[in-house]
Amino acid sequence: MEFITQNLAPIMFAGLIVFLLMGFPVAFSLGACGLFFAFIGVELGALPEALLQALPLRIFGIMQNDTLLAIPFFTLMGLILERSGMAEDLLETIGQLFGPIRGGLALAVIFVGTLLAATTGVVAASVISMGLISLPIMLRYGYDRRLAAGVIAASGTLAQIIPPSLVLIILADQLGRSVGDMYKGAFVPGLMLCGFYALYVILIAIFKPTWAPALPPEARTLKEDNGKNGLPSLLILTTICTAASIYMAKNMPTLHSWWTGETVEHVALDETIVVSMCFGVALAFVAASVNKITRMGLLSRVAERVTFVLIPPLLLIFLVLGTIFLGVATPTEGGAMGALGAFVMAMIRGRLSMDLLKQAVNTTTKLSCFVVFILVGATIFGLTFQGVDGPKWVEHLLTSLPGGQLGFLIVVNVMIFFLAFFLDFFELSFIVVPLLAPVAEKLGIDLIWFGVLLGINMQTSFMHPPFGFALFYLRSVAPAKEYTDKVTKKLTQPVTTMQIYWGAVPFVLIQLVMVALVIAFPGIVSSGLDKAEVYDLDKVRLEMEAAAPDGAAPAQDPTANMEGAEPTAEPQTDGEPPAEDDPLKAMQESMADENKKN
Repeated sequence: MEFITQNLAPIMFAGLIVFLLMGFPVAFSLGACGLFFAFIGVELGALPEALLQALPLRIFGIMQNDTLLAIPFFTLMGLILERSGMAEDLLETIGQLFGPIRGGLALAVIFVGTLLAATTGVVAASVISMGLISLPIMLRYGYDRRLAAGVIAASGTLAQIIPPSLVLIILADQLGRSVGDMYKGAFVPGLMLCGFYALYVILIAIFKPTWAPALPPEARTLKEDNGKNGLPSLLILTTICTAASIYMAKNMPTLHSWWTGETVEHVALDETIVVSMCFGVALAFVAASVNKITRMGLLSRVAERVTFVLIPPLLLIFLVLGTIFLGVATPTEGGAMGALGAFVMAMIRGRLSMDLLKQAVNTTTKLSCFVVFILVGATIFGLTFQGVDGPKWVEHLLTSLPGGQLGFLIVVNVMIFFLAFFLDFFELSFIVVPLLAPVAEKLGIDLIWFGVLLGINMQTSFMHPPFGFALFYLRSVAPAKEYTDKVTKKLTQPVTTMQIYWGAVPFVLIQLVMVALVIAFPGIVSSGLDKAEVYDLDKVRLEMEAAAPDGAAPAQDPTANMEGAEPTAEPQTDGEPPAEDDPLKAMQESMADENKKN
Protein backbone atom coordinates (compact mmCIF):
# COMPACT_ATOMS: atom_id res chain seq x y z
CA MET A 1 0.00 0.00 0.00
CA GLU A 2 2.85 2.37 0.74
CA PHE A 3 4.17 1.84 -2.78
CA ILE A 4 0.76 2.73 -4.25
CA THR A 5 0.47 5.81 -2.03
CA GLN A 6 3.91 7.12 -3.03
CA ASN A 7 3.40 6.42 -6.75
CA LEU A 8 -0.26 7.32 -7.10
CA ALA A 9 0.44 9.97 -9.76
CA PRO A 10 2.09 7.68 -12.37
CA ILE A 11 -0.43 4.92 -11.58
CA MET A 12 -3.25 7.40 -12.19
CA PHE A 13 -1.74 8.49 -15.53
CA ALA A 14 -1.35 4.84 -16.58
CA GLY A 15 -4.95 4.21 -15.50
CA LEU A 16 -6.15 7.00 -17.79
CA ILE A 17 -4.37 5.36 -20.73
CA VAL A 18 -6.06 2.05 -19.88
CA PHE A 19 -9.48 3.76 -19.76
CA LEU A 20 -8.86 5.33 -23.18
CA LEU A 21 -7.60 2.10 -24.75
CA MET A 22 -10.74 0.31 -23.54
CA GLY A 23 -12.71 2.51 -25.93
CA PHE A 24 -14.63 4.68 -23.48
CA PRO A 25 -15.39 8.26 -24.59
CA VAL A 26 -12.64 10.65 -23.59
CA ALA A 27 -14.82 12.89 -21.41
CA PHE A 28 -16.19 9.97 -19.40
CA SER A 29 -12.75 8.33 -19.21
CA LEU A 30 -11.29 11.49 -17.69
CA GLY A 31 -14.13 11.93 -15.21
CA ALA A 32 -14.28 8.25 -14.19
CA CYS A 33 -10.51 8.00 -13.81
CA GLY A 34 -10.44 11.14 -11.66
CA LEU A 35 -13.25 10.00 -9.35
CA PHE A 36 -11.90 6.43 -9.10
CA PHE A 37 -8.44 7.49 -8.01
CA ALA A 38 -9.86 10.19 -5.77
CA PHE A 39 -11.77 7.45 -3.88
CA ILE A 40 -8.60 5.32 -3.67
CA GLY A 41 -6.55 8.30 -2.50
CA VAL A 42 -9.05 9.13 0.26
CA GLU A 43 -9.19 5.50 1.43
CA LEU A 44 -5.39 5.30 1.55
CA GLY A 45 -5.11 8.62 3.35
CA ALA A 46 -3.18 10.24 0.49
CA LEU A 47 -5.95 12.75 -0.21
CA PRO A 48 -8.14 14.76 2.17
CA GLU A 49 -11.87 14.12 2.04
CA ALA A 50 -12.47 17.83 1.51
CA LEU A 51 -10.62 17.79 -1.82
CA LEU A 52 -13.67 16.99 -3.90
CA GLN A 53 -15.58 19.83 -2.27
CA ALA A 54 -13.73 22.16 -4.61
CA LEU A 55 -15.06 20.28 -7.64
CA PRO A 56 -18.39 22.18 -8.00
CA LEU A 57 -16.56 25.50 -7.91
CA ARG A 58 -14.21 24.28 -10.64
CA ILE A 59 -17.13 23.26 -12.84
CA PHE A 60 -18.93 26.55 -12.25
CA GLY A 61 -15.70 28.29 -13.22
CA ILE A 62 -15.88 26.55 -16.62
CA MET A 63 -19.37 27.90 -17.15
CA GLN A 64 -18.19 31.41 -16.25
CA ASN A 65 -15.26 31.37 -18.68
CA ASP A 66 -16.01 34.07 -21.25
CA THR A 67 -13.15 33.01 -23.53
CA LEU A 68 -14.80 29.67 -24.32
CA LEU A 69 -17.84 31.53 -25.69
CA ALA A 70 -15.74 32.33 -28.74
CA ILE A 71 -15.85 28.65 -29.78
CA PRO A 72 -19.58 28.48 -30.66
CA PHE A 73 -19.49 31.94 -32.26
CA PHE A 74 -16.58 31.14 -34.60
CA THR A 75 -18.02 27.69 -35.33
CA LEU A 76 -21.39 29.18 -36.27
CA MET A 77 -19.68 31.82 -38.41
CA GLY A 78 -17.69 29.21 -40.31
CA LEU A 79 -20.59 26.83 -40.87
CA ILE A 80 -22.89 29.54 -42.21
CA LEU A 81 -20.20 30.79 -44.60
CA GLU A 82 -19.36 27.28 -45.78
CA ARG A 83 -22.97 26.17 -46.27
CA SER A 84 -24.00 29.41 -47.95
CA GLY A 85 -21.89 28.48 -50.97
CA MET A 86 -18.87 30.66 -50.30
CA ALA A 87 -16.41 27.78 -50.62
CA GLU A 88 -17.96 26.67 -53.90
CA ASP A 89 -17.80 30.16 -55.39
CA LEU A 90 -14.21 30.66 -54.23
CA LEU A 91 -12.99 27.34 -55.62
CA GLU A 92 -14.73 27.86 -58.95
CA THR A 93 -13.41 31.41 -59.38
CA ILE A 94 -9.85 30.83 -58.18
CA GLY A 95 -9.72 27.54 -60.11
CA GLN A 96 -10.59 29.40 -63.30
CA LEU A 97 -8.00 32.05 -62.47
CA PHE A 98 -5.12 29.58 -61.91
CA GLY A 99 -6.43 26.92 -64.28
CA PRO A 100 -4.28 27.77 -67.33
CA ILE A 101 -1.04 26.90 -65.49
CA ARG A 102 0.11 23.42 -64.46
CA GLY A 103 -0.90 22.66 -60.91
CA GLY A 104 -3.29 25.61 -60.97
CA LEU A 105 -6.21 23.66 -59.49
CA ALA A 106 -4.04 22.43 -56.61
CA LEU A 107 -2.80 25.98 -55.96
CA ALA A 108 -6.41 27.19 -56.00
CA VAL A 109 -7.32 24.55 -53.40
CA ILE A 110 -4.44 25.68 -51.14
CA PHE A 111 -5.38 29.36 -51.53
CA VAL A 112 -9.05 28.72 -50.87
CA GLY A 113 -8.15 26.43 -47.97
CA THR A 114 -6.24 29.31 -46.41
CA LEU A 115 -9.25 31.62 -46.79
CA LEU A 116 -11.62 28.99 -45.40
CA ALA A 117 -9.25 28.45 -42.47
CA ALA A 118 -9.35 32.16 -41.71
CA THR A 119 -13.14 32.25 -41.92
CA THR A 120 -14.42 28.88 -40.71
CA GLY A 121 -11.79 27.71 -38.23
CA VAL A 122 -13.34 24.23 -38.51
CA VAL A 123 -11.31 21.45 -40.15
CA ALA A 124 -14.27 19.21 -40.93
CA ALA A 125 -16.13 21.95 -42.78
CA SER A 126 -13.08 22.90 -44.87
CA VAL A 127 -12.05 19.35 -45.83
CA ILE A 128 -15.56 18.13 -46.62
CA SER A 129 -16.55 21.17 -48.65
CA MET A 130 -13.35 21.15 -50.72
CA GLY A 131 -13.51 17.39 -51.11
CA LEU A 132 -17.02 17.61 -52.52
CA ILE A 133 -16.27 20.52 -54.85
CA SER A 134 -12.66 20.25 -56.01
CA LEU A 135 -11.89 16.50 -55.93
CA PRO A 136 -14.25 15.56 -58.83
CA ILE A 137 -12.80 18.41 -60.93
CA MET A 138 -9.21 17.36 -60.23
CA LEU A 139 -10.00 13.73 -61.07
CA ARG A 140 -11.83 14.84 -64.23
CA TYR A 141 -8.79 16.57 -65.65
CA GLY A 142 -6.21 13.93 -64.81
CA TYR A 143 -4.68 14.94 -61.48
CA ASP A 144 -2.77 12.27 -59.59
CA ARG A 145 -5.10 10.91 -56.93
CA ARG A 146 -2.46 11.00 -54.19
CA LEU A 147 -1.61 14.63 -54.92
CA ALA A 148 -5.28 15.65 -55.10
CA ALA A 149 -6.14 13.91 -51.82
CA GLY A 150 -3.07 15.26 -50.01
CA VAL A 151 -3.65 18.86 -51.13
CA ILE A 152 -7.30 18.82 -50.04
CA ALA A 153 -6.59 17.25 -46.64
CA ALA A 154 -3.58 19.48 -45.93
CA SER A 155 -5.22 22.75 -46.94
CA GLY A 156 -8.25 21.85 -44.82
CA THR A 157 -6.09 21.39 -41.74
CA LEU A 158 -4.79 24.94 -42.04
CA ALA A 159 -7.83 25.82 -39.93
CA GLN A 160 -5.81 24.38 -37.03
CA ILE A 161 -3.19 27.10 -36.99
CA ILE A 162 -4.47 30.09 -38.97
CA PRO A 163 -6.59 32.45 -36.82
CA PRO A 164 -9.40 32.29 -35.79
CA SER A 165 -8.49 28.70 -34.99
CA LEU A 166 -10.49 26.91 -32.27
CA VAL A 167 -7.27 25.17 -31.20
CA LEU A 168 -5.58 28.49 -30.47
CA ILE A 169 -8.54 29.64 -28.36
CA ILE A 170 -8.35 26.50 -26.20
CA LEU A 171 -4.55 26.62 -25.98
CA ALA A 172 -4.68 30.25 -24.87
CA ASP A 173 -7.22 29.33 -22.18
CA GLN A 174 -5.16 26.37 -20.93
CA LEU A 175 -1.88 28.31 -20.96
CA GLY A 176 -3.39 31.36 -19.29
CA ARG A 177 -2.43 33.69 -22.11
CA SER A 178 -4.29 36.16 -24.32
CA VAL A 179 -6.13 34.77 -27.34
CA GLY A 180 -5.15 37.87 -29.30
CA ASP A 181 -1.45 37.27 -28.60
CA MET A 182 -1.85 33.63 -29.60
CA TYR A 183 -3.46 34.73 -32.88
CA LYS A 184 -0.65 37.21 -33.54
CA GLY A 185 2.00 34.58 -32.89
CA ALA A 186 0.38 31.97 -35.14
CA PHE A 187 -0.29 34.23 -38.12
CA VAL A 188 3.16 34.13 -39.71
CA PRO A 189 3.73 30.36 -39.18
CA GLY A 190 0.31 29.67 -40.70
CA LEU A 191 1.08 31.69 -43.82
CA MET A 192 4.53 30.10 -44.08
CA LEU A 193 2.96 26.65 -43.95
CA CYS A 194 0.57 27.67 -46.73
CA GLY A 195 3.56 28.86 -48.77
CA PHE A 196 5.39 25.55 -48.26
CA TYR A 197 2.32 23.66 -49.51
CA ALA A 198 2.21 25.87 -52.62
CA LEU A 199 5.96 25.39 -53.17
CA TYR A 200 5.52 21.61 -53.04
CA VAL A 201 2.76 21.78 -55.66
CA ILE A 202 4.91 24.00 -57.90
CA LEU A 203 7.81 21.52 -57.67
CA ILE A 204 5.47 18.65 -58.52
CA ALA A 205 4.15 20.59 -61.53
CA ILE A 206 7.73 21.15 -62.73
CA PHE A 207 9.16 17.66 -62.19
CA LYS A 208 5.96 15.59 -62.53
CA PRO A 209 3.82 17.57 -65.01
CA THR A 210 1.50 14.63 -65.68
CA TRP A 211 0.45 14.65 -62.01
CA ALA A 212 -0.83 18.25 -62.14
CA PRO A 213 -2.00 19.21 -65.65
CA ALA A 214 -3.46 22.56 -66.60
CA LEU A 215 -7.14 22.98 -67.36
CA PRO A 216 -7.95 22.32 -71.02
CA PRO A 217 -9.21 25.33 -73.03
CA GLU A 218 -12.77 24.02 -73.12
CA ALA A 219 -12.90 24.03 -69.31
CA ARG A 220 -11.95 27.69 -69.02
CA THR A 221 -15.38 29.24 -69.00
CA LEU A 222 -14.56 32.56 -67.32
CA LYS A 223 -13.67 34.60 -70.44
CA GLU A 224 -14.59 37.83 -72.14
CA ASP A 225 -17.00 37.91 -75.08
CA ASN A 226 -14.04 38.39 -77.44
CA GLY A 227 -12.33 35.26 -76.07
CA LYS A 228 -9.64 37.07 -74.04
CA ASN A 229 -8.96 36.13 -70.45
CA GLY A 230 -9.36 39.63 -68.99
CA LEU A 231 -6.36 39.25 -66.64
CA PRO A 232 -4.74 42.65 -67.45
CA SER A 233 -7.75 44.42 -65.97
CA LEU A 234 -7.49 42.35 -62.78
CA LEU A 235 -3.75 43.03 -62.59
CA ILE A 236 -4.26 46.80 -62.91
CA LEU A 237 -6.96 46.80 -60.20
CA THR A 238 -4.74 44.76 -57.88
CA THR A 239 -1.79 47.10 -58.48
CA ILE A 240 -3.85 50.23 -57.77
CA CYS A 241 -5.36 48.82 -54.56
CA THR A 242 -1.98 47.55 -53.35
CA ALA A 243 -0.37 50.93 -54.00
CA ALA A 244 -3.21 52.65 -52.13
CA SER A 245 -2.73 50.30 -49.16
CA ILE A 246 1.02 50.96 -49.07
CA TYR A 247 0.46 54.73 -49.29
CA MET A 248 -1.99 54.63 -46.40
CA ALA A 249 0.39 52.50 -44.32
CA LYS A 250 3.21 55.00 -44.81
CA ASN A 251 0.98 57.95 -43.90
CA MET A 252 -0.81 56.30 -40.98
CA PRO A 253 0.64 58.71 -38.34
CA THR A 254 -0.54 61.69 -40.40
CA LEU A 255 -4.00 60.14 -40.68
CA HIS A 256 -4.15 59.56 -36.93
CA SER A 257 -3.03 63.12 -36.26
CA TRP A 258 -5.80 64.46 -38.51
CA TRP A 259 -8.40 62.15 -36.95
CA THR A 260 -7.54 62.80 -33.30
CA GLY A 261 -6.44 66.42 -33.61
CA GLU A 262 -3.21 65.59 -31.77
CA THR A 263 0.27 64.95 -33.09
CA VAL A 264 0.88 61.19 -33.50
CA GLU A 265 4.41 60.14 -34.41
CA HIS A 266 4.09 56.34 -34.29
CA VAL A 267 1.29 53.84 -34.94
CA ALA A 268 1.47 50.17 -33.93
CA LEU A 269 2.45 47.79 -36.72
CA ASP A 270 -0.60 45.53 -36.37
CA GLU A 271 -2.96 48.49 -36.52
CA THR A 272 -1.16 49.81 -39.60
CA ILE A 273 -1.43 46.47 -41.40
CA VAL A 274 -5.10 45.91 -40.55
CA VAL A 275 -6.30 49.40 -41.44
CA SER A 276 -4.30 49.65 -44.69
CA MET A 277 -5.41 46.21 -45.90
CA CYS A 278 -9.03 46.97 -45.07
CA PHE A 279 -8.71 50.20 -47.05
CA GLY A 280 -7.24 48.43 -50.08
CA VAL A 281 -9.85 45.68 -50.06
CA ALA A 282 -12.72 48.14 -49.61
CA LEU A 283 -11.36 50.28 -52.45
CA ALA A 284 -11.39 47.29 -54.81
CA PHE A 285 -14.96 46.42 -53.85
CA VAL A 286 -16.16 50.01 -54.33
CA ALA A 287 -14.44 50.27 -57.71
CA ALA A 288 -16.01 47.01 -58.91
CA SER A 289 -19.45 48.05 -57.62
CA VAL A 290 -19.30 51.46 -59.34
CA ASN A 291 -18.15 49.82 -62.57
CA LYS A 292 -21.00 47.33 -62.47
CA ILE A 293 -23.70 49.87 -61.57
CA THR A 294 -22.62 52.47 -64.13
CA ARG A 295 -21.69 49.83 -66.76
CA MET A 296 -18.53 51.73 -67.58
CA GLY A 297 -16.79 48.57 -68.75
CA LEU A 298 -13.45 49.47 -67.16
CA LEU A 299 -13.13 46.08 -65.50
CA SER A 300 -13.23 42.70 -67.19
CA ARG A 301 -15.62 39.94 -66.29
CA VAL A 302 -12.82 38.10 -64.49
CA ALA A 303 -11.88 41.16 -62.44
CA GLU A 304 -15.47 41.72 -61.36
CA ARG A 305 -16.03 38.06 -60.52
CA VAL A 306 -12.84 37.77 -58.48
CA THR A 307 -13.58 41.01 -56.65
CA PHE A 308 -17.17 40.16 -55.68
CA VAL A 309 -16.30 36.61 -54.66
CA LEU A 310 -13.00 37.27 -52.90
CA ILE A 311 -13.46 40.66 -51.24
CA PRO A 312 -16.39 39.97 -48.83
CA PRO A 313 -14.69 37.08 -46.97
CA LEU A 314 -11.38 38.98 -46.93
CA LEU A 315 -13.08 42.06 -45.50
CA LEU A 316 -14.80 39.92 -42.87
CA ILE A 317 -11.46 38.33 -41.92
CA PHE A 318 -9.74 41.70 -41.56
CA LEU A 319 -12.57 43.14 -39.49
CA VAL A 320 -12.86 40.16 -37.12
CA LEU A 321 -9.16 39.47 -36.64
CA GLY A 322 -8.26 43.14 -36.85
CA THR A 323 -10.50 44.13 -33.96
CA ILE A 324 -9.02 41.30 -31.88
CA PHE A 325 -5.43 42.21 -32.76
CA LEU A 326 -6.02 45.87 -31.99
CA GLY A 327 -7.69 45.14 -28.68
CA VAL A 328 -10.92 46.80 -29.77
CA ALA A 329 -12.89 43.58 -29.23
CA THR A 330 -12.39 40.44 -27.19
CA PRO A 331 -12.29 37.08 -29.03
CA THR A 332 -15.86 36.45 -27.93
CA GLU A 333 -17.01 39.81 -29.27
CA GLY A 334 -15.01 39.26 -32.47
CA GLY A 335 -16.63 35.86 -32.94
CA ALA A 336 -20.09 37.32 -32.38
CA MET A 337 -19.38 40.05 -34.93
CA GLY A 338 -18.09 37.40 -37.36
CA ALA A 339 -21.25 35.31 -36.95
CA LEU A 340 -23.38 38.39 -37.62
CA GLY A 341 -21.26 39.19 -40.69
CA ALA A 342 -21.74 35.62 -41.94
CA PHE A 343 -25.52 36.05 -41.58
CA VAL A 344 -25.39 39.26 -43.59
CA MET A 345 -23.23 37.72 -46.33
CA ALA A 346 -25.54 34.71 -46.60
CA MET A 347 -28.58 37.01 -46.81
CA ILE A 348 -26.96 39.13 -49.54
CA ARG A 349 -26.22 35.97 -51.52
CA GLY A 350 -29.84 34.90 -51.06
CA ARG A 351 -28.77 31.59 -49.55
CA LEU A 352 -29.85 32.06 -45.93
CA SER A 353 -32.67 29.65 -45.23
CA MET A 354 -34.21 28.10 -42.15
CA ASP A 355 -32.79 24.67 -43.06
CA LEU A 356 -29.28 26.11 -43.33
CA LEU A 357 -29.69 27.89 -40.00
CA LYS A 358 -30.95 24.73 -38.29
CA GLN A 359 -28.03 22.67 -39.62
CA ALA A 360 -25.47 25.27 -38.55
CA VAL A 361 -26.96 25.70 -35.07
CA ASN A 362 -27.27 21.93 -34.60
CA THR A 363 -23.62 21.30 -35.52
CA THR A 364 -22.45 24.23 -33.39
CA THR A 365 -24.36 22.92 -30.37
CA LYS A 366 -22.90 19.43 -30.76
CA LEU A 367 -19.34 20.74 -31.01
CA SER A 368 -19.79 23.10 -28.05
CA CYS A 369 -21.24 20.31 -25.88
CA PHE A 370 -18.36 18.06 -26.91
CA VAL A 371 -15.83 20.67 -25.78
CA VAL A 372 -17.59 21.37 -22.48
CA PHE A 373 -17.95 17.69 -21.60
CA ILE A 374 -14.24 17.08 -22.25
CA LEU A 375 -13.37 20.14 -20.18
CA VAL A 376 -15.54 18.96 -17.25
CA GLY A 377 -13.91 15.52 -17.39
CA ALA A 378 -10.45 17.09 -17.61
CA THR A 379 -11.27 19.29 -14.59
CA ILE A 380 -12.22 16.25 -12.47
CA PHE A 381 -9.08 14.41 -13.55
CA GLY A 382 -6.88 17.48 -13.05
CA LEU A 383 -8.17 18.14 -9.52
CA THR A 384 -7.34 14.63 -8.37
CA PHE A 385 -4.04 14.65 -10.25
CA GLN A 386 -3.03 17.86 -8.47
CA GLY A 387 -4.03 16.34 -5.15
CA VAL A 388 -1.61 13.42 -5.61
CA ASP A 389 1.19 15.83 -6.64
CA GLY A 390 0.96 14.80 -10.28
CA PRO A 391 2.30 18.14 -11.59
CA LYS A 392 5.40 17.76 -9.40
CA TRP A 393 5.94 14.23 -10.78
CA VAL A 394 5.61 15.48 -14.37
CA GLU A 395 7.87 18.45 -13.63
CA HIS A 396 10.55 16.25 -12.08
CA LEU A 397 10.28 13.81 -14.97
CA LEU A 398 10.64 16.45 -17.70
CA THR A 399 13.12 18.82 -16.05
CA SER A 400 15.54 15.96 -15.48
CA LEU A 401 15.79 15.36 -19.23
CA PRO A 402 19.21 16.01 -20.76
CA GLY A 403 19.62 19.01 -23.03
CA GLY A 404 17.67 21.60 -21.03
CA GLN A 405 15.08 23.50 -23.07
CA LEU A 406 15.99 21.78 -26.34
CA GLY A 407 15.76 18.30 -24.83
CA PHE A 408 12.40 19.17 -23.26
CA LEU A 409 11.04 20.50 -26.56
CA ILE A 410 12.20 17.46 -28.54
CA VAL A 411 10.68 14.98 -26.09
CA VAL A 412 7.41 16.93 -25.81
CA ASN A 413 6.97 17.26 -29.56
CA VAL A 414 7.71 13.58 -30.14
CA MET A 415 5.21 12.70 -27.42
CA ILE A 416 2.53 15.00 -28.89
CA PHE A 417 3.15 13.57 -32.36
CA PHE A 418 2.55 9.99 -31.21
CA LEU A 419 -0.33 10.83 -28.87
CA ALA A 420 -2.01 12.51 -31.82
CA PHE A 421 -2.38 9.05 -33.39
CA PHE A 422 -5.09 8.35 -30.83
CA LEU A 423 -6.28 11.65 -29.38
CA ASP A 424 -8.07 14.64 -30.90
CA PHE A 425 -6.60 18.13 -30.53
CA PHE A 426 -9.33 18.96 -27.98
CA GLU A 427 -8.26 16.02 -25.85
CA LEU A 428 -4.57 16.85 -26.18
CA SER A 429 -5.27 20.46 -25.19
CA PHE A 430 -7.25 19.54 -22.08
CA ILE A 431 -5.17 16.55 -20.92
CA VAL A 432 -1.54 17.10 -21.90
CA VAL A 433 -1.09 20.88 -22.18
CA PRO A 434 -1.96 21.67 -18.51
CA LEU A 435 0.77 19.21 -17.47
CA LEU A 436 3.38 20.66 -19.81
CA ALA A 437 2.74 24.39 -19.34
CA PRO A 438 4.16 24.75 -15.75
CA VAL A 439 7.31 22.85 -16.74
CA ALA A 440 7.80 24.99 -19.85
CA GLU A 441 7.36 28.19 -17.84
CA LYS A 442 9.86 27.00 -15.21
CA LEU A 443 12.40 26.31 -17.97
CA GLY A 444 12.01 29.91 -19.18
CA ILE A 445 10.05 29.09 -22.34
CA ASP A 446 7.61 31.74 -23.58
CA LEU A 447 4.15 30.19 -23.38
CA ILE A 448 2.81 31.98 -26.45
CA TRP A 449 5.64 30.54 -28.52
CA PHE A 450 5.16 27.16 -26.85
CA GLY A 451 1.42 27.20 -27.57
CA VAL A 452 1.92 27.99 -31.26
CA LEU A 453 4.52 25.23 -31.50
CA LEU A 454 2.10 22.72 -29.98
CA GLY A 455 -0.66 23.94 -32.30
CA ILE A 456 1.49 23.25 -35.37
CA ASN A 457 2.39 19.81 -34.02
CA MET A 458 -1.24 19.02 -33.20
CA GLN A 459 -2.08 19.86 -36.79
CA THR A 460 -0.33 16.64 -37.77
CA SER A 461 -2.97 14.73 -35.77
CA PHE A 462 -5.39 15.42 -38.60
CA MET A 463 -3.01 14.22 -41.28
CA HIS A 464 -0.85 11.27 -40.31
CA PRO A 465 -2.14 7.77 -41.04
CA PRO A 466 -3.87 5.69 -39.91
CA PHE A 467 -6.03 7.81 -37.58
CA GLY A 468 -5.92 11.27 -39.17
CA PHE A 469 -9.31 12.92 -38.85
CA ALA A 470 -8.90 14.94 -42.07
CA LEU A 471 -8.19 11.69 -43.92
CA PHE A 472 -11.44 10.19 -42.67
CA TYR A 473 -13.36 13.38 -43.54
CA LEU A 474 -12.00 13.14 -47.07
CA ARG A 475 -12.67 9.40 -47.19
CA SER A 476 -16.33 10.08 -46.40
CA VAL A 477 -16.78 12.29 -49.51
CA ALA A 478 -14.23 10.78 -51.91
CA PRO A 479 -15.69 8.33 -54.47
CA ALA A 480 -15.31 4.77 -53.19
CA LYS A 481 -16.69 3.12 -56.36
CA GLU A 482 -16.46 3.68 -60.08
CA TYR A 483 -18.69 6.46 -61.34
CA THR A 484 -19.51 8.22 -64.59
CA ASP A 485 -18.35 11.82 -64.71
CA LYS A 486 -21.27 14.14 -65.37
CA VAL A 487 -19.26 16.39 -67.70
CA THR A 488 -17.01 14.08 -69.69
CA LYS A 489 -19.37 11.07 -69.44
CA LYS A 490 -16.31 8.88 -68.90
CA LEU A 491 -15.94 6.11 -66.33
CA THR A 492 -13.81 7.38 -63.45
CA GLN A 493 -11.91 5.11 -61.09
CA PRO A 494 -12.45 5.52 -57.33
CA VAL A 495 -10.03 7.01 -54.82
CA THR A 496 -8.67 4.31 -52.52
CA THR A 497 -7.86 4.70 -48.85
CA MET A 498 -4.16 3.96 -49.46
CA GLN A 499 -4.02 6.74 -52.07
CA ILE A 500 -5.38 9.16 -49.47
CA TYR A 501 -2.83 7.95 -46.91
CA TRP A 502 0.16 8.20 -49.27
CA GLY A 503 -1.00 11.61 -50.46
CA ALA A 504 -0.93 12.91 -46.89
CA VAL A 505 2.64 11.75 -46.12
CA PRO A 506 4.53 14.61 -47.94
CA PHE A 507 2.40 17.22 -46.20
CA VAL A 508 2.98 15.61 -42.79
CA LEU A 509 6.72 15.90 -43.47
CA ILE A 510 6.25 19.58 -44.39
CA GLN A 511 4.43 20.14 -41.09
CA LEU A 512 7.28 18.49 -39.17
CA VAL A 513 9.76 20.73 -41.00
CA MET A 514 7.67 23.71 -39.87
CA VAL A 515 7.88 22.48 -36.26
CA ALA A 516 11.66 22.28 -36.55
CA LEU A 517 11.85 25.78 -38.05
CA VAL A 518 9.80 27.28 -35.22
CA ILE A 519 12.10 25.61 -32.67
CA ALA A 520 15.23 26.77 -34.51
CA PHE A 521 13.97 30.30 -35.23
CA PRO A 522 11.68 31.53 -32.41
CA GLY A 523 11.39 34.91 -34.12
CA ILE A 524 8.92 33.35 -36.57
CA VAL A 525 6.39 33.52 -33.73
CA SER A 526 7.70 36.33 -31.56
CA SER A 527 8.03 38.77 -34.47
CA GLY A 528 4.27 39.18 -34.56
CA LEU A 529 3.96 39.90 -30.83
CA ASP A 530 4.03 43.26 -29.09
CA LYS A 531 7.29 44.06 -27.33
CA ALA A 532 7.05 43.71 -23.58
CA GLU A 533 7.46 46.91 -21.64
CA VAL A 534 10.51 46.85 -19.35
CA TYR A 535 10.44 49.29 -16.47
CA ASP A 536 13.49 50.47 -14.57
CA LEU A 537 12.25 50.54 -10.96
CA ASP A 538 15.23 52.55 -9.74
CA LYS A 539 14.57 55.19 -12.35
CA VAL A 540 10.88 55.29 -11.41
CA ARG A 541 11.79 55.73 -7.73
CA LEU A 542 14.17 58.57 -8.52
CA GLU A 543 11.54 60.30 -10.65
CA MET A 544 8.98 59.99 -7.84
CA GLU A 545 11.41 61.41 -5.32
CA ALA A 546 12.28 64.27 -7.64
CA ALA A 547 8.61 65.03 -8.19
CA ALA A 548 7.82 65.05 -4.46
CA PRO A 549 7.54 68.58 -2.92
CA ASP A 550 10.28 69.76 -0.60
CA GLY A 551 9.61 69.06 3.06
CA ALA A 552 6.93 66.53 2.33
CA ALA A 553 6.02 64.38 5.27
CA PRO A 554 7.27 60.81 5.10
CA ALA A 555 4.80 58.08 4.36
CA GLN A 556 2.91 56.84 7.38
CA ASP A 557 4.09 53.51 8.70
CA PRO A 558 1.26 50.97 8.27
CA THR A 559 2.49 48.99 11.31
CA ALA A 560 2.59 51.93 13.68
CA ASN A 561 -0.65 51.20 15.52
CA MET A 562 -0.42 47.42 15.48
CA GLU A 563 -0.22 45.51 18.74
CA GLY A 564 3.37 44.75 19.71
CA ALA A 565 4.91 47.42 17.56
CA GLU A 566 7.16 50.05 19.06
CA PRO A 567 5.97 53.65 19.13
CA THR A 568 6.61 55.57 15.99
CA ALA A 569 9.63 57.82 16.22
CA GLU A 570 9.31 61.50 15.64
CA PRO A 571 10.42 62.75 12.23
CA GLN A 572 14.12 63.52 12.13
CA THR A 573 15.16 67.11 11.81
CA ASP A 574 18.02 68.40 9.73
CA GLY A 575 21.39 67.58 11.22
CA GLU A 576 20.14 64.59 13.25
CA PRO A 577 21.17 61.08 12.24
CA PRO A 578 18.43 59.00 10.65
CA ALA A 579 16.67 56.41 12.78
CA GLU A 580 18.16 52.97 12.47
CA ASP A 581 15.08 51.13 13.70
CA ASP A 582 12.87 49.49 11.09
CA PRO A 583 9.24 49.49 12.34
CA LEU A 584 8.43 46.20 10.59
CA LYS A 585 11.57 44.60 11.99
CA ALA A 586 10.71 45.92 15.44
CA MET A 587 7.22 44.45 15.24
CA GLN A 588 8.62 41.06 14.19
CA GLU A 589 11.14 41.07 17.06
CA SER A 590 8.45 42.05 19.56
CA MET A 591 6.17 39.25 18.43
CA ALA A 592 9.06 36.78 18.62
CA ASP A 593 9.80 37.85 22.21
CA GLU A 594 6.17 37.37 23.20
CA ASN A 595 6.15 33.89 21.70
CA LYS A 596 9.26 32.98 23.70
CA LYS A 597 7.62 34.23 26.93
CA ASN A 598 4.53 32.18 26.25
